[in-house]
Amino acid sequence: MAALDRLDAGALRAIVGSFRDALAAHREVINRLNVYPVPDGDTGTNMALTLESVAQELDGAGESMAEVCRAISYGSLMGARGNSGVILSQLLRGLCDGFASTDAATGEDLASALTAASAAAYEAVMRPVEGTILTVVRISAEQAATAAGSGADLLGVAVAARDGAADALARTPEQLQVLADAGVVDAGGAGFVLFMDVVLHVLDGRPLPEPEVLAEGPVLGGHGHGQGGEGGIGDLRYEVMYLLEAPDNTIPAFKDVWAGIGDSIVVVGGDGLWNCHIHTDDIGAAVEAALDAGRPRRIRVTDLLDQVEEERWVRDGVAAGETVARPPHADEPVPTAVVAVASGEGIRRIFYSLGVQRIVTGGQSMNPSTAQLLEAVESAPAPEVLLLPNNKNIIPVAEQVQSQSTKTVVVVPTRGVAEGFAALVSYDPEASAATNGTAMMGVASRVRAGEVTRAVRDAPSEAGPIHEGDFIGIARTGICAVDASLDGAAMKLLGDLLDGDSEIVTIIEGEGATPAVTRRLTDWLSTNHPDVVAEVHHGGQPLYPYLFG
Repeated sequence: MAALDRLDAGALRAIVGSFRDALAAHREVINRLNVYPVPDGDTGTNMALTLESVAQELDGAGESMAEVCRAISYGSLMGARGNSGVILSQLLRGLCDGFASTDAATGEDLASALTAASAAAYEAVMRPVEGTILTVVRISAEQAATAAGSGADLLGVAVAARDGAADALARTPEQLQVLADAGVVDAGGAGFVLFMDVVLHVLDGRPLPEPEVLAEGPVLGGHGHGQGGEGGIGDLRYEVMYLLEAPDNTIPAFKDVWAGIGDSIVVVGGDGLWNCHIHTDDIGAAVEAALDAGRPRRIRVTDLLDQVEEERWVRDGVAAGETVARPPHADEPVPTAVVAVASGEGIRRIFYSLGVQRIVTGGQSMNPSTAQLLEAVESAPAPEVLLLPNNKNIIPVAEQVQSQSTKTVVVVPTRGVAEGFAALVSYDPEASAATNGTAMMGVASRVRAGEVTRAVRDAPSEAGPIHEGDFIGIARTGICAVDASLDGAAMKLLGDLLDGDSEIVTIIEGEGATPAVTRRLTDWLSTNHPDVVAEVHHGGQPLYPYLFG
């Protein structure tokens, strides 16, 4: 095909569609590069999801360049996922700002738009680090500007931009030790090089690169933070994202607050709507900062420690469809209904058996959004609804539903599945949500809960040094048990949770639990705590072989 000498609205649409498809094909390759600064979700997956939102927004857009650019900018802002998705959205918005005033962009327009996109991305990131996608885009823009200044046409500028991006990407391990140690290049930068490949594909039909065939290998990276530094297992553990409706003049003060509570901060947007991303240990402070500035919505909190594996589980579960049939009572009208968040077939069945009407899939990571919770609340067959988050990360998101729903909503701040089960013992569908909430909160607050999982890397802890592959017991106060064996860690955790007032222990088996280990736990309880009754349930939850309450 003859090379395009102008990039019009139709070509820009084609770039978005081809980039979406290319990201889908290369997603896992890019994911495997994801080592910096914290695995905040898979980079390829987050970029792909961001482009899906852009493509959906384009479906309803007009045909002019201004309308196409407006749809790309809005779709990328509203649909950005993860640190990489937010930065990508800012790059797309910067490009569109450069294209929107022309019907067909020239090489000079492309160079100017790339320069504006790079500047916007650097401005959005509070602590820019070289050796990331920021560097790759900046070098790409510089090479494009040089080519445009030498009189290159649109294709020539695009080739220079792509070559500059590829060269910068190859040098990212020289700038970040964490990349050199892992033997990889920056994941976000690789995604941008793929974008430039797509631009060239649309401009002159050159073939797109084929995804590499992935060989099995070690899991890259860990959960270090900053510039590859080591940290305790709880350092900057959570990713908080939301859209913030706030006057533009409040954003500098908002950023100052965030600068004191976290890292990997990206705040993009304008004209009263901002997409905000941070890694932090203080979820509450991250959300409260938004309340001081304006109104947050679509709040999403993710536990970075567990995200990769549970993302796989949730994706697989959604792809397979609903696996637990909703019982008849779930659609029978009552004065007060219950919506619960749960993962694992067994756990879902138990919640239904305890009277829950609606269940939202989610858990320690892949936390459901405010919109998903709101949808479940609105569909519940009752004018009043109790909402059980069953995870401390989801509580701030659940609390946003109260102001969005047309119904009376009471959040019972359950921090785990065991608390959710206990709270439902006091549930009375004929009583008001307020009455139920008071009773259920009282029961849940008396539950001592813990969980056993497996360490993904070496780390220090108050319970002793942790080695990758060790089993760790986590109570509400933190890590209290470390052992090379599953039953060893579980017994140490139970020993910490039980006291003289304990009467019942609920044991919820998840992936990794075995009948032999469960038997050893119940035998241990019989010997060491003969007055405590053990109730064993199969939950099927990922990541945690055992949950205790």
